[in-house]
Amino acid sequence: MKSKSLTSKSIALAGLLSVSLGISASALESGNQETTRPNFIILFADDMGYGDMSIFGHPTINTPHLDKMGVEGQKWTSFYVAAPVCTPSRAGILTGRLPVRSGMCSDKRRVLFPNSNGGLPQSENTIARVLKGNGYQTAAIGKWHLGHKSPYLPTDHGFDSYYGIPYSNDMDKVEQTDHFTLAENERFQAYNVPLMRDTEIIERPTDQRTLTQRYTSEAVEKIKTMKDKPFFIYLAYSLPHIPLFRSEEFKNTSLAGIYGDVIEEIDWSVGQIMKILQDEGLAENTLVVFTSDNGPWHTFKTHGGSAGILRGAKGGTFEGGMREPTLFWWPGTIKSGVVRDMATTMDLLPTFCRLSGTQIPDDRVYDGYDISPLIIGTGKSKREVVFYYRGQKVFAVRKGDYKAHFITQNEYNSKTAHPITKPVLEIENSPVVHDPPLLYNVNVDPGERFNIAAEHPELITEFKEILETHLAGITPVENQLEK
Repeated sequence: MKSKSLTSKSIALAGLLSVSLGISASALESGNQETTRPNFIILFADDMGYGDMSIFGHPTINTPHLDKMGVEGQKWTSFYVAAPVCTPSRAGILTGRLPVRSGMCSDKRRVLFPNSNGGLPQSENTIARVLKGNGYQTAAIGKWHLGHKSPYLPTDHGFDSYYGIPYSNDMDKVEQTDHFTLAENERFQAYNVPLMRDTEIIERPTDQRTLTQRYTSEAVEKIKTMKDKPFFIYLAYSLPHIPLFRSEEFKNTSLAGIYGDVIEEIDWSVGQIMKILQDEGLAENTLVVFTSDNGPWHTFKTHGGSAGILRGAKGGTFEGGMREPTLFWWPGTIKSGVVRDMATTMDLLPTFCRLSGTQIPDDRVYDGYDISPLIIGTGKSKREVVFYYRGQKVFAVRKGDYKAHFITQNEYNSKTAHPITKPVLEIENSPVVHDPPLLYNVNVDPGERFNIAAEHPELITEFKEILETHLAGITPVENQLEK
């Protein structure tokens, strides 16, 4: 892919990034988007696999709008989440911190449930809260899953408004029929999931067949009403998490079956958001990021998506569970191309703050890095290491080309890893501690097939030191998932 040259706007932005950014009071009051800070939109899929869009290699799912994002913007091939399941991953993207620091992960309960009493603590800073302190308008749309009671709701965490479901779409199940069968007949009444507007339930059960379209309409209206001042929109789709639902217009339109229909409707949604930004003259002042909260749910077979070339799936710490298909789009500013540097969802908070001139509270440890130089093509990221947490434990660590697995375990008590790996290593249902750890070169061997630990004892020593240093910096906090 040929890179575009940097525009004058990009060059000016690069100059700003080389010094400490500051925003004047007059700029805060100005309604001229050309002279104020950029808008930010995060589009966050649920359980979408690394191989689930055409630009990432799927042969039969058609994703023209996501492809357009990648061609005009950037396709990131080593972009990670904070955890391989919903709740901790969402805590990571919004706080810029590993979930273990906020108590939003557990070895006993992997996510929050309708009977949970905890949630994201008020002591945590979110992207919305820090941007709001710098004059941004903020809106949360879609799946939350960080606490369904106050003081854990989006409006308690810096969002001016909220429209969506408070936890996963398979919860509050009231019928005994299995999820797979329910996905086939799309009986939304089988799940008593509430739809909320701010703090009130406005529909129950939620008609999930139309949720993607309703989320999209909400986002489009928010863009129209907030266009005169800087804004941040966090749109977290409920799908393709099981159970699968499609609107009437997308039924049986994909060659890839029900799952393909769901992805192609999400792609349509992305297209609608790109279009309204262009129609309103906001595209060149808006950074849009598309990624997923974790890998595909292999337990549900063809209804669960694909990790492509990667090994593993949702729930696990092989690449397929935590390396996500990611796109950045910012016409006129972004340096288009493929970005192979490592980055994570936790990098978004410091990056948005840097780009907007927002001061990050320095009273805590952040696990994210400013990746704005990568976005505009003026430099590299400071990220050298990625930690793969499963619950409260580090299962694996990546540094540069190499990844060490200290512990391995099946994702959901079934052998769901990529079939090509089976002759190499079978993963047990219970945790297995490896000493020495398994070692893979994930650039040469992204499918994690060939353990090369015996050939690199010096790397094993280095990885053990990295892990020991990291764990020494983790302070125990109250566990929110076990309340």
